[in-house]
Amino acid sequence: MAPIPGSGLAKGLAVTLRTMTKKTVTAQYPDAQPELPPRTRGVIGLFEENCTVCMLCARECPDWCIYIDSHKETVPPAAPGGRERSRNVLDRFAIDFALCMYCGICIEVCPFDALFWSPEFEYAETDIHELTHERDKLREWMWTVPAPPALDPAAEEPKELSAARKTAEKLAAAQAEPAPQAEPSPEADPSPQAEPARRPDSAQPDSADPQEGES
Repeated sequence: MAPIPGSGLAKGLAVTLRTMTKKTVTAQYPDAQPELPPRTRGVIGLFEENCTVCMLCARECPDWCIYIDSHKETVPPAAPGGRERSRNVLDRFAIDFALCMYCGICIEVCPFDALFWSPEFEYAETDIHELTHERDKLREWMWTVPAPPALDPAAEEPKELSAARKTAEKLAAAQAEPAPQAEPSPEADPSPQAEPARRPDSAQPDSADPQEGES
């Protein structure tokens, strides 16, 4: 049976009419912000206090887009008689997002949890040289990092939390126990001691010199 002329056009118009009657799903950005997944790779945030300038992130970066500068400072001994120690102080931490490929290797290899993914994505610039963001900007993005998802109820507690809880319980138990009272020494005992009974003078033996009767 030959197709009816114009049937294809009618089907196409029917699809168009059905779509026009449905509610639109287009978000009017930037008036309506998108709801991003919690693991969105938007930008990298820096938690500067955890950075020890170990340089692992810069060495493992396949694009070499991380720039780190630091210097050493001498730390005085914590206790008298100890020796001085040296520590690295971070001077510069910058990431060139014009080169970054968002692989996340720097975040994975960081042993001290100083780098995190942030869902922030509105950092476009008109000049490519301005896409190199310093540590101040990276620190601002750190506060946009979402909280980690809750653990499964059947999952084991992290070792850090269990160790901290055990330490807190030990300190609480030590503070709850009454302090042992020191036993009073015999010299400092203020209670009067009974004196030994003394015999009357008549019962006491004569203390005269035996040579006195012989004379």
